[in-house]
Amino acid sequence: MIKKVFFLAALSCGSAAFAQVHKMEHRDSTATLRTYNLNPVVVTGSGHHQRLKSTATPVRVLSSQEIQEQGISTFDGALTRMMPQVSMAPSSMGSFLRLNGLGNKYILILINGQKLTGDISNNIDLNRINMSRVKRIEVLDGAASSLYGSDAIAGVINIITDQPTQNLVSVTSDTRVSGKGQLTEAVTLDIFTHGFGSYTSFTHDRADSYRTNDLEYVKGSDTETQRSIAPLFTGYRSNLVGQKFTYSPNDKLALNAGFDYSYKITDRPNTNPDVTGGTDYEMQYKGARWNVGGIYKFTQKNSVQASFTADRFRYGKDYDVETKSNRVGDFVLSKKQHAYESDIKTILGLTKGGTTILGTNWRRDDLFATSGNIDEGVHTFAVYGQHEQRFLKNVMATVGIRYTDHKTAGGHFTPKATLMYSPGPFNFRATYSAGFRAPGLDELYYHYYSVNRGKPQISFGNRDLKPEKSHYVSLNAEYHTDKLMVSVTGYMNRINDMVVKENVAVDENSLAMLQNEFPEMTADEASKLASYALYQNSDKGDVKGVQVNISANLFRGFNLSANYAYTYARTKSGDQWSVLERSIRNTGTIAANYHHAWGRYALNVNLNGRLQSKTYYTGTYEDAPGFGVWNLNTTHTFDCVKWALLEPSIGIDNLFDKTDHRIDSSARKYALYNPGRMLTVGLKVRFKQ
Repeated sequence: MIKKVFFLAALSCGSAAFAQVHKMEHRDSTATLRTYNLNPVVVTGSGHHQRLKSTATPVRVLSSQEIQEQGISTFDGALTRMMPQVSMAPSSMGSFLRLNGLGNKYILILINGQKLTGDISNNIDLNRINMSRVKRIEVLDGAASSLYGSDAIAGVINIITDQPTQNLVSVTSDTRVSGKGQLTEAVTLDIFTHGFGSYTSFTHDRADSYRTNDLEYVKGSDTETQRSIAPLFTGYRSNLVGQKFTYSPNDKLALNAGFDYSYKITDRPNTNPDVTGGTDYEMQYKGARWNVGGIYKFTQKNSVQASFTADRFRYGKDYDVETKSNRVGDFVLSKKQHAYESDIKTILGLTKGGTTILGTNWRRDDLFATSGNIDEGVHTFAVYGQHEQRFLKNVMATVGIRYTDHKTAGGHFTPKATLMYSPGPFNFRATYSAGFRAPGLDELYYHYYSVNRGKPQISFGNRDLKPEKSHYVSLNAEYHTDKLMVSVTGYMNRINDMVVKENVAVDENSLAMLQNEFPEMTADEASKLASYALYQNSDKGDVKGVQVNISANLFRGFNLSANYAYTYARTKSGDQWSVLERSIRNTGTIAANYHHAWGRYALNVNLNGRLQSKTYYTGTYEDAPGFGVWNLNTTHTFDCVKWALLEPSIGIDNLFDKTDHRIDSSARKYALYNPGRMLTVGLKVRFKQ
């Protein structure tokens, strides 16, 4: 199939391309022209659109062009290949995401400024993000609760989607195939006429489970091994359908409404009596999200915008092996989440050289979890304001504050202040911002009992939990021209009242309480109960770091970018400081891209790599070793027919076949989940009107 695809592309365009290449003309067609914008428009840092070099808060941007040129089809691949401060650890319970040393629950993920709901054990289901619609990904490091409210302690990742308006009708098909059963197929249909836009998309994504070593140590032994089929990477199949409508009757009013539906199911080895590591069921996830909104511009500098979003997510066990209590095909619900959010924001130009933002936000979260015996909900109401003012010619200051009233956490203020001095091509920035995280519904209301291999396990929520708070400061120096951008940022992020699960020893009094709470617990199980887990405010966090970012258009068609992140992350429990779980001290990403067009044929070559030092694990786990993974991707654009643009691609992931071949043991966790060197091929077809 792959050979046929490339043969047809070459057959339809080969003669035209050869003639143009032979002439060595430099007439780039509009379809094959590539530019590298070192000063894109961003919105996440300030809450309103402005050029990157003009925002007083540093923001990292990954464009759809960069994503495409690197041959990336997944959201986690886009972040980890270009953002060294981000790391991922995939599992059947979702991708464990870290930003600047802090985990999932401290990272706010937004789609066009609206929070993405739906997590599995605090791991957001990243397959709900429609990569075929991504225009750019903006990453804001550090606390940002003054604009975005709860959860924005480690930072904000905002996915900005694209709604093209150039063509009456546009159809795109984008296919990517690689080893280990990896396949992504995305189809989009865009219609735009007389101010009305319709944007339809469908994405199918799949991958097989795999291991890098088929052996594991027998429990209790450091020498005896046995075969295991438990996957290092959990395979899956997912579908995502999206529909969005826009309508702009004039240049003052713009309305939008959209709906997204997602379905995902894992694909793990079944239980096998002859080998360990199989499972009786697959994890099934479903999500439905719809939103309506609009913006009205009174003048060029004064506008009001409003939005309402409803987000529903559920997951559970889909049995594919018959057990004592379940048949093949049975579905057992584990967790169901509903979220409703409305936001009204005004952006005003009240002063010369100034921008004022005033807004209000209301949110309702509901959680039903059979595994934790939860059926609860909380509401949040917030008001916020921010003023950004330019002084003289090259000084800009921003002050902002948000008041959040949470059902259980109460009322809290989160301020922000920034100062930027911009002499010539330089920017010098100083930032202070406060972070705020209200306890999650599971942390508040969990009431869980189970028996694992004969041993009882108990976890309790805590309704008296205080919110987690942080203080973030950063200093940034940046040099910015059309050809070169160099940025250095130093920061410190301190978190108080971190919510953690603590083991509480069982005595006679607590045992009686536990037996009363869980009457299903037998006397034999109670005799084996040594401790139970309770959510508490006990820890402190301290993260310090330095980031260096360089991007250069060295000569026509060649762009080089390099990013480095040093992160020193610690946590304090009682009087003892320890390294933060899964933190990485040194990480770097490098990307070199060359593009050249000969008439109606264009070649794009991209080499990118991620290098990182060891990943720290706590307790009895040993640290995971560092690694370096390099990827090569080439894209060939043929603009030789009136009705279509053809872009076949071919590349190699993990050029030097780097894998972690350590034998599984109870003391080992991993940082590198790559299966090794793989050939990747793709074909993108853009049908033109």
